[in-house]
Amino acid sequence: MTRQQLIEQIREKRSFLCVGLDTDLNKIPEFLLDFEDPIFEFNKQIIEATEDLCVAYKPNSAFYETRGVKGWESLVKTAQQIPNTCLSIIDAKRGDIGNTSAMYASAFFDRNLSGMSFDAITIAPYMGSDSVKPFLEFSDKWVILLALTSNQGSQDFQFSKDLGDEFLFEKVIQKANTWGTIENLMYVVGATRGESFLDIRKHAPDHFLLVPGVGAQGGSLEDVCKYGMNRDCGLLVNASRSILYASSGKDFAEKAREEALAIQKEMALQLEKAGF
Repeated sequence: MTRQQLIEQIREKRSFLCVGLDTDLNKIPEFLLDFEDPIFEFNKQIIEATEDLCVAYKPNSAFYETRGVKGWESLVKTAQQIPNTCLSIIDAKRGDIGNTSAMYASAFFDRNLSGMSFDAITIAPYMGSDSVKPFLEFSDKWVILLALTSNQGSQDFQFSKDLGDEFLFEKVIQKANTWGTIENLMYVVGATRGESFLDIRKHAPDHFLLVPGVGAQGGSLEDVCKYGMNRDCGLLVNASRSILYASSGKDFAEKAREEALAIQKEMALQLEKAGF
């Protein structure tokens, strides 16, 4: 999915919602355990219930890797289930020396090798350019670089000013901007950071931002839009648990849709307010 196609989907659906498929076998409705692949069946019904309300889906690879071969099979089938009208993101947070990164990129981007062809992948930037560029070498794919996260440990490094007057996360963005473009590079920014979006936009005014932390983690959608939205919307706001586990019964897909619809309606209001 190109940048323009993503913008068109946001405009058409009046939504910039990303549904995180952090599917936990211990939390899905018990009746699904009778299916051959409970994880995939759960994901399939969530996708079918919400695909007109969101513009992206984001499986977190850890939730699948932990189940070994069966987990990878569930992930491959889930990747293939995500419709072309939604950006498919694998939240893998990879980042290693160049030849290893090239293998990671092939694993998640090359359908002929792995059965998966995600549109985008989350990457940790700590090892620098040669750990990121192999992912950018795939045409029509996105790198979503960790910039400013919402976890408590982000204070350990991301807000350091040991290298000058700017925070480390600002230097990461400045450097990464030389590796890619607004057509193939996004940044992860935690929703709980509020006014820090102003610092992000100072260095990445036109890039899309993937924003976790709205919903169960307590981030404010209004604040994210106030400080982070740009002329093209420029936001993908992720919600996972609040949608996935809205119900533990046989109506889980219906309740997931209701939760996603509530978020989509709020997003539509924010888009209207911004004149988008």
